[in-house]
Amino acid sequence: MDYDFDTMDDFDFEGKTVLLRVDVNSPVDPLSGELLDDTRMVLHSTTISELSDRGAKVVILAHQSRPGKSDFTTLKQHALSLSNIIGKEVQYVDSIFSSQALNVISNMVNGEIVLLENVRFFSEEMPKLSAEEQANSVMVQKLYPLADYFVNDAFATAHRSQTSIIGFSQVLPSIAGRVMELELNSLFGILDNAQEPRVYVLGGIKADDSINVMANALRTNSADYILTTGLVANIFLVAKGYDLKEYNLNFIKERGYEDYIEIARDLLEDYEDKIILPVDLAILEDDSRVEYPSDNIPNLPIYDIGSKTIEIYIEKILEAKTLFANGPAGVFERDGFDAGTKDLLNAIGESEGFSIIGGGHLAAAASSMDLEGVVTHISSGGGASINLIAGEELPAVKALIESAKTNKK
Repeated sequence: MDYDFDTMDDFDFEGKTVLLRVDVNSPVDPLSGELLDDTRMVLHSTTISELSDRGAKVVILAHQSRPGKSDFTTLKQHALSLSNIIGKEVQYVDSIFSSQALNVISNMVNGEIVLLENVRFFSEEMPKLSAEEQANSVMVQKLYPLADYFVNDAFATAHRSQTSIIGFSQVLPSIAGRVMELELNSLFGILDNAQEPRVYVLGGIKADDSINVMANALRTNSADYILTTGLVANIFLVAKGYDLKEYNLNFIKERGYEDYIEIARDLLEDYEDKIILPVDLAILEDDSRVEYPSDNIPNLPIYDIGSKTIEIYIEKILEAKTLFANGPAGVFERDGFDAGTKDLLNAIGESEGFSIIGGGHLAAAASSMDLEGVVTHISSGGGASINLIAGEELPAVKALIESAKTNKK
């Protein structure tokens, strides 16, 4: 795979002003408004600390949620949390490019760290703009003259073509931060060395992501088997003609995935020998786990794959030389319904092949099971990793590669 991007090893940051894009989007308590998890802040603290220690003036750009969501809020608490993690003050500025923000940046001293306001408060952040429009946005035009470099460490948002991710790469030398560097080297490295059999374990509730990956992997002949779990499996079971009853069919429709039933039907027609479906499922019945064959499901919610399916899937996983898993197998947060997710993750950990776990809930489950260092790579970005695995071009990565070409001229 042809890729080349600049890293922090390629530049001297002493006395330089660096615009650093991170992804510290975190769960927020709906009642108290307090941050519930600092995992992503701990992750990015390596890049932030290194830039500060190397004498850079670090100006952090980040987002929290999106307009219309209950957790769409300021980054004040994020600054406090980052300060505690890094052991150095991270000054919070409650605007992005106001005269106050520009004044603070202009007067920074070497090693100082500033966190600007939630970039999604800015109206030109989210719309789909061209690269030229992003570069000419108010935010980019106000901030870039004060900076020497743009460091993108937000791998989890690398699949988004948004102004704070792409715009600065048009006007400043753009560099991969340590999180971005690790993710790209790990994922590209595994993909470049993929050995057969290549097994994908695809589930979760974001079925569109998994089905898009599946379609690409099958069409490019980069997957030998697809093991389906979660809502993905339910969609494929319906597509194959299984009667999952009104409750589960309505759930698919409510999530906006009814059209994916036809997509699944087409994939089964072309690749049925490679797509493995559950032979049994775990149902929530009388507040307990009860397993039924997939062709005899009652009108009750499906919460996990069944034990016979788990056995079949584990056998395939242990035979694999390359593994990619995305999305939990069921409602693993609920007692009695974590068997599919945990047993498959343990099998991936036991596998002797290369293994990648996509971000999101499955990465959190893997981390809670102490699988870091056992699994080859646990990604910090579900959407980004799954899009990269699917062969999609990530806008942020493209911007880094283009910048590296420009810098070498």
